[in-house]
Amino acid sequence: MNILILCTGNSCRSQMAHGILQSLDASLNVFSGGTEPVPQVNPTAIEVMKEIGIDISGHVPTHVNTYLNQQWDYVITVCGGANASCPAFNGQVKHRIHIGFDDPSHATGSPEFILSEFRRVRNEIKTRFTEFYNEEIKDK
Repeated sequence: MNILILCTGNSCRSQMAHGILQSLDASLNVFSGGTEPVPQVNPTAIEVMKEIGIDISGHVPTHVNTYLNQQWDYVITVCGGANASCPAFNGQVKHRIHIGFDDPSHATGSPEFILSEFRRVRNEIKTRFTEFYNEEIKDK
């Protein structure tokens, strides 16, 4: 099963969702991308994922255009707010869904608060993607 997770920068939410979904089932082909990928995965995203035993330090932000000519069982957008602000994907897709989250990279305040926002979003992603996996993919 081929799954693509999209957001804008491909540095936080999509990378965390990618790591979490892949950790649930190693047989899945999970990829992530963005419309405006940044040079590297957010270091705080890497840190909070390591806290739950998932290493995304080897992930590299990738432009969505890399994936346009491939077939996907699911394309999932994870941008918070309006789904319209997330990238459009015109490739061959069986199911396109939106599971939105706040962008923890926009958090401001003390380092402790920013870290807590990354943890909060990570936990929300873990909960929602575990539900998605159990309801849509597992045993099907």
